[in-house]
Amino acid sequence: MRRVSLRTDYPPARRHALHQEVVERSGVGRVDLLVWGPAGSATQFQWFDADADTTAALLDAVSAVEQRRLVAGDGGTYAFTRQSEFAFDPDLLAVVASADVAFFPPVSFHGDGTATVDAVGEDDRLAALVDALAAHADVTVESVRDFHRGGAPAALTDRQRAALDAAVAAGYYEVPREGSVADVADALDCSTSTAGELLRKAEARVVTALVD
Repeated sequence: MRRVSLRTDYPPARRHALHQEVVERSGVGRVDLLVWGPAGSATQFQWFDADADTTAALLDAVSAVEQRRLVAGDGGTYAFTRQSEFAFDPDLLAVVASADVAFFPPVSFHGDGTATVDAVGEDDRLAALVDALAAHADVTVESVRDFHRGGAPAALTDRQRAALDAAVAAGYYEVPREGSVADVADALDCSTSTAGELLRKAEARVVTALVD
């Protein structure tokens, strides 16, 4: 089986209202949907790369959000929310509902209008998912790798994993090095010192787990 990382670029009319708020507002560039229930009214768990006031204002602007509780953490804000409905585009929701694959959290909404998610399944099922999504949005397959039950070699926080992803994308680990810690900081919208600390802690966990 394979695990693929997908990036989709939806037309504004197909974006979830929460995602559209991320695109239009300053002060927030990413929302990670970490846990969601079987119905729109179930409690959802999200992380915003923003302070509590910015997060509260964003959620208050989404009419489907009926309740919210915010907790600061991991350089941003966690949110427990209850919504009146999923409020996703029905065509996209139908593609996801009928896909014969499994989706791994988080589903991430980015300020550039794209969304990212990982899916696991057999090659033909994953290809069918990409084809079905491509009928409604621009789809990029960012990575394909074998799936193993054990998962990652080290337990990383979402921010540490995001820092490593940004570093790889920037060419930070290329030889010779093409990217810098500043590039990682720009991708995460944080200071260079914070980016450097995230990279050091993530690298320490990965290397220690590998050696152990």
